[in-house]
Amino acid sequence: MGLQDTMRALADPTRREILNMLKSGRMAAGEIAERFPVTGASISRHLSVLRDAGLIRDSREGKFIYYELNASVLEEIMLWITDLRGGNENDKRE
Repeated sequence: MGLQDTMRALADPTRREILNMLKSGRMAAGEIAERFPVTGASISRHLSVLRDAGLIRDSREGKFIYYELNASVLEEIMLWITDLRGGNENDKRE
């Protein structure tokens, strides 16, 4: 997992919407899929990309797979972006 994988995962609007949905707590794959007008296979692929990028975690309970945000990776990204933004703002002031 690297920054390139993370940025690729975040580039897709469907994946960003899935992350927004998971802000309120974990959800089953079926719950996520029913909110999108695409096939279950397509949502499964989006979930795999997010998981491979480390942005979400999954756990199996019986027949269901539940997904939740991986806050530590999101925090790292936010810190990196904040550092970038801070550097750019300082450059503009000088």
